[in-house]
Amino acid sequence: MILVDPPRWPAHDTVFSHLVSDAALPELHEFAARIGVSPRAFDHDHYDLPRRLYDEAVAAGAVPVAAEELVRRLVASGLRVRTPDKTPSRDLARRLLPAHWERLGLGRDLYVELVTRWSEPHRHYHDVRHLAATLEALDLLEDDAASLPVVQLAAWFHDAVYSGAAGVDEQQSADLAERMLGDLPARDVDEVVRLVLLTAHHHPAPDDAAGAALCDADLSVLGQLPGRYDVYVRDVRLDYSHVDDATWAQGRTAVLDSLLSLDPLYRTRAGQDLWSVRAVENLTRERSRWTS
Repeated sequence: MILVDPPRWPAHDTVFSHLVSDAALPELHEFAARIGVSPRAFDHDHYDLPRRLYDEAVAAGAVPVAAEELVRRLVASGLRVRTPDKTPSRDLARRLLPAHWERLGLGRDLYVELVTRWSEPHRHYHDVRHLAATLEALDLLEDDAASLPVVQLAAWFHDAVYSGAAGVDEQQSADLAERMLGDLPARDVDEVVRLVLLTAHHHPAPDDAAGAALCDADLSVLGQLPGRYDVYVRDVRLDYSHVDDATWAQGRTAVLDSLLSLDPLYRTRAGQDLWSVRAVENLTRERSRWTS
């Protein structure tokens, strides 16, 4: 059932309601699209509904309830996403980055250059939040390979160039690493380049511990709570906003099929334990969304 609370939350020169489902996120996304709510209004477990759309939402079948009742029903549904489990804000992500960089003992100028690139305004998913999440995921793996400086550096560079061109972005990011890391030993630079290129297809060899760690961290978003996963999907769609819906659905379904065909999807033991089950559920649910 779709629920909506009274419009009383002020922002952007109006007031907002919360629009939720107490059953399933696909139901919520379909309803929001039907009444013209922007995908940008989705926030993990609800849509922020501007007052101008409140009456339309109710007319379309949303059930008006008090704010307290809406929260209670959302929690009971299992769809509530607590703040610590949400995608970090860009400001929070930037605050997390210096500690990761300090481990590498590299210069401030390179740090500023990379963070500037990851902060480019055209990025939606592939921004500083994804960088911070990848670095945090490497820590969660608690794997010797995940802590290697070359793996950490590859995380910093793996989407340092981003235009939405699969394969091209990874190659240009690898080229950037090769140019900017010239002061490091050649074998370390070569390894960073190799690892960055690996993120174009996420197919590390069975004995490639470093590649497995980086790929698992890069794909960790797939195994998050459904609401956080759907924010990722929303942001990836915004990255490809120049593509029409039919082309997007076809291309995205191909990506999902490729990910679902990976066996195993996560190569490290920790990655499998942390993210594998939920990732398959999320990918399968999203695939149904585009194929329907």
